[in-house]
Amino acid sequence: MTLFRQIYSLLFGLFLLVVASLGYVQFTETQSFLTKQMESDLNNTSNSLGIMLIPDLEAGDIVGAETLINVIFEGGYYQQVKLTWLVDGKQQVWENPINIQGVPQWFIDLDFFETIKKQSTITSGWIQLAQLEITAHPGFGYHELWRTMTNAVIVFSVLFLIAIVCARVGLTWILRPLHEIAEHAKDIAQRKFGPDMKIPNTMELKSVVLAFNSMSDQLKQIFNSLDEEVGELRKKNLIDQVSGLPNRQYMMGRLSSWLNEPKSGALVMAKFDWLEEVHSKYGYEVRDETIKLLSEKMKEHLDVITTSVIARISAYEFAFLISSAEREQTSKYLQTLIRTINQEMSKAGCKPNENFSIGIAERIGQMSVSDILAQTDNALQKAIKEDKIFHWFETNEKQLFTREQWREHLSNAINNRQFKFKWQPVHLNDGDSITQRELYCQLEIGDKTVHAGQFMPYVELLSLGALLDKCLIETLSTQKLLERNDEPIAINLTFHSLSDPKFHEWLNGFLRASSLSERICFDIPEAGVYSDPDSCEALCTIIRDNGAHFGIDHFGRQFGSMSYLQTLRPSYVKLDQSFAYYDESEHSSELCRALINVARGLDIQVIVTGIEEKKQLERFVPLKTSAYMGYIHPPVEVKEI
Repeated sequence: MTLFRQIYSLLFGLFLLVVASLGYVQFTETQSFLTKQMESDLNNTSNSLGIMLIPDLEAGDIVGAETLINVIFEGGYYQQVKLTWLVDGKQQVWENPINIQGVPQWFIDLDFFETIKKQSTITSGWIQLAQLEITAHPGFGYHELWRTMTNAVIVFSVLFLIAIVCARVGLTWILRPLHEIAEHAKDIAQRKFGPDMKIPNTMELKSVVLAFNSMSDQLKQIFNSLDEEVGELRKKNLIDQVSGLPNRQYMMGRLSSWLNEPKSGALVMAKFDWLEEVHSKYGYEVRDETIKLLSEKMKEHLDVITTSVIARISAYEFAFLISSAEREQTSKYLQTLIRTINQEMSKAGCKPNENFSIGIAERIGQMSVSDILAQTDNALQKAIKEDKIFHWFETNEKQLFTREQWREHLSNAINNRQFKFKWQPVHLNDGDSITQRELYCQLEIGDKTVHAGQFMPYVELLSLGALLDKCLIETLSTQKLLERNDEPIAINLTFHSLSDPKFHEWLNGFLRASSLSERICFDIPEAGVYSDPDSCEALCTIIRDNGAHFGIDHFGRQFGSMSYLQTLRPSYVKLDQSFAYYDESEHSSELCRALINVARGLDIQVIVTGIEEKKQLERFVPLKTSAYMGYIHPPVEVKEI
């Protein structure tokens, strides 16, 4: 029971006790008063009637005596009058039935008034004339007692209701700071650090509120310091200090992640020998400033074309990872890059289209990091050897289908539910138990099995992401995947679904209709959170309100604040695969530990991804992560039933 209800019940009981006591006192006092009043009235009547009857009794006038008694008796205040003539023993009796109007019979049956009688002897001098016995009628007493108690109950009831309402309003106002403290405590327990509470006037609560505000500020500062630590470690370990771009270590990690994801695109490597000319002419300070300006211009112009990662991998070499693009878009990216380089060369006093070379290799099929690096370096070396500005690495492998063919195949597959499924277990660190299974899909076109890495780039490119996600989520019901295991099933949401209001509405209806929504998890890419935070927050609210769960995929990949964790409140985060491929240096471990501490500080489960062997997993054990996944436990085919 809440404190409010306890105090409210106490006040209710005390007030009820007071009212009952007052009612009892009022009742007994009224009953006593009415009894005394009836006795007094009976005495007066007996005395006065006895005096008035003396002349008639002396004269033996029976009619006169009856007349006097009838006048008094017809008033209705007496139940019985008995007159006994002592001369001849004659007895006359007058009686009124006990019939009380306006008083319920159950009240009369309680017998609050005893029978009151008054017997007296009428004398004339020393001669006894008659005996007079008068019995009071209880009707007056019951009627007055009922009226008095009814009015008292009405008054007490009105006062009781007023008091209860006032007590409720007053307690609500008095205990409002305490309620705010309770809500604030819940928020702090969930690592939600909102604005400080207002200081109440109540002295006892004032000190508590001040203590809570202080504690909340300290916890907020701890989280902010962890967030700042992550930023500083990223700058220290993954950022080139001269250009402000990611360094070689970050690029290698991103390459590994990119090649393990269903993506398309290309890797570009450029060597800028003209920067050595700037160095020889103007010194290293001008060269470094030129590199910085060049980096800023490349980011400014190239980010408009498509999403990419630009990194400085050595003194005069830069790498450009185009994470999702077709050849036409890559060509446009390349032209913009060349134009930007020439503009900066002209500003530095160098001749355009000289002393720089570019090599490009597209991602086709299944490739490893060494494969694409070798192809890109081969293209770069050929461009240098042939004194060309750029060179594309030529491969005999061709794309499976054209864009329109992909559109047709993917639309048919989505509409006809032609996908095959696998799921990969996510194991807890402390044993072989599974915390969730991540769902993957593949497609059979003719006699070919097409993996997600081949068709997912076209799903995003053709804006079919929301339709595909609907298809996969509906499959949970049609194939009863949720009933097969006790573990939740995780589904990766596409970027298109994150910002599609119609998908949000559809998902809300689906989850409401599902009886096993608590077993569904949704993986939201961290890049989507940064690109459209409002839509992601709306989607996460829908998922949470319907009892499902969600997590952040590729956690730690983006350069930015981790404050979104406090806003979204995910159940888990999946550490980006690049952290599994970083070297085992102290700096890398510090960055990884700081990222994990940010999540664990908000009571969020941390899942390590990209684990291929136990040696990799052992690196994360001291960091106190929760679970892991990767090809150490490869995906398993989901059999149809």
